Amino acid sequence: MTPRILIVGGSIGGLFAAVLLHRAGFDVTVTERSVKGLEGRGAGLVAQQEVFAILREVGVEHVAQIGVVAHERIYLDREGDIIQRQRTPQMQLSWDVLFRTFRDLLPDDRYQTGRRAIGVVREAHGARVRYADGGEERADLVVGADGIGSAVRAAVAGPHSVPDYVGYATWRGLVPEGAVPAAAAGQLFERFAFYEMAGSHILGYLVAGPDGATAPGRRRYNWVWYRRYAPEALDAVLTDIEGKRLPFSLAPGRVRPDDVAALRADAGRLLPPSFADAVAAEPRPFVHAIFDYVPARMVLGRIALMGDAAFVARPHTAMGVAKAAGDAFALRNALRNGPDLDAALVAYEADRMPVGRSIVAYGQRLGQSLG
Repeated sequence: MTPRILIVGGSIGGLFAAVLLHRAGFDVTVTERSVKGLEGRGAGLVAQQEVFAILREVGVEHVAQIGVVAHERIYLDREGDIIQRQRTPQMQLSWDVLFRTFRDLLPDDRYQTGRRAIGVVREAHGARVRYADGGEERADLVVGADGIGSAVRAAVAGPHSVPDYVGYATWRGLVPEGAVPAAAAGQLFERFAFYEMAGSHILGYLVAGPDGATAPGRRRYNWVWYRRYAPEALDAVLTDIEGKRLPFSLAPGRVRPDDVAALRADAGRLLPPSFADAVAAEPRPFVHAIFDYVPARMVLGRIALMGDAAFVARPHTAMGVAKAAGDAFALRNALRNGPDLDAALVAYEADRMPVGRSIVAYGQRLGQSLG
């Protein structure tokens, strides 16, 4: 009998795994906590070989051509002058197009929204997922693909298996390109732009619009500002407009107005004029604290972890989506080729543990100047 597989988490990683497993003939269902869906939330991503491989695997290689090209890299000084250029063209693929493509490859009855998992219970020959709505689902295999705040992780790695804050956070904006002042757009657009200072840096580049549009006038400018925060200062940064302290991030519209005003004031004081203008043009900046996490294991019984539910690496690596694609391939291959479910999970873990460790270590090296 084909094992029933339940994937908790319906973002890119969960969809990668679900599509590969569904196409391989497995009985797979995804449950996602979001009610409204995840489209429109993503920016651009730099594709690694695993992403191109999964696009080829499912016959949608054309998605690799939907993106925005940055023709060069520039580095600015505080006054806004370009002090270095690198002719390194690079395309940022559209996260939203990638998500929508893989979502369309999975039948609707295999993707359930509004199902927030709150815990997983191991059983002798499977596992049971408990949901916030009071419901439960049993499966022969439960895969945690539910990200940095995974509800599945504790069932594999223990109740204290939480990521470690590394000492800094990213402020982010996704600004319609028409909202960026002309002078700033003239310097920043069509390029990767960087400004570095002691213990902080900002970068920015154009990405597709929320509908995947790449035509001039319909794109967005994505800026990312890395800033240090002591733990007590981070508590204040991650306290939202309702006074609730969130563990990892605040979404657009959840940052307190005083903090938005302080961010803009700091941008005007610390950043080159074009970057300061780009920050000021974002009415709803959002923030993510940065964490490291390396699990002692990825599998326990019939529960497995993948993506950021397993290893949490810093965003400098630009490998989050590639890591999820690699996990999805490894899981599909192990389940398809293993003599039984338990042996397959052992093989999956042996394959991906060293890869995850190396990616986290790489991110730590890249972030040494910030942490």
